[in-house]
Amino acid sequence: MSRIGKQPITIPSGVTVTVSNENVVTVKGPKGELKETIDRDITVEVKDGILTVTRPTDQIRHRALHGLYRALLNNLVKGVTNGYKKELELVGVGFKAANSGNTLDLSLGYSHNIIIEVPKELKVTTVTEKGKNPIVTLEGSDKQLLGQVAAKLRSLRKPEPYKGKGVKFVGEVLRRKAGKAAGK
Repeated sequence: MSRIGKQPITIPSGVTVTVSNENVVTVKGPKGELKETIDRDITVEVKDGILTVTRPTDQIRHRALHGLYRALLNNLVKGVTNGYKKELELVGVGFKAANSGNTLDLSLGYSHNIIIEVPKELKVTTVTEKGKNPIVTLEGSDKQLLGQVAAKLRSLRKPEPYKGKGVKFVGEVLRRKAGKAAGK
């Protein structure tokens, strides 16, 4: 059995989970509503506030999907109850971040500012304190969308290994390199 797949998911109070005939699982909670389409071979059952995911056989494909869909459904339940949050830090001289609604305006050392429209499902905030690096905070209930947008923002200027300049996650440890050794 899959170690992750066989674990049941407890549904907190205030969250409703419904499974339709087309294997679409809908999770509603205080932070919103999320849907996930499940493979037709995997069965999902809701009984007494517990969500269980089962597979029909021990084929490699079924074993792989078992743990995957259990993890995805667990992320949905956590997302509609607590939500997810990612913070990005802009390290570099003159790097700035500002937002108006869901439009993010980044100044990352290029000849032009980068303007990004963040999806409406996510909430974006920017903090700029004197003497500290600007921080962009993304919040939302969809873990996949949040991670994708955060990765896109990071890819605009990846941290370089010599000075550490670039967009990095808060708490991310960068592998640093030594610069040129001095000559004779």
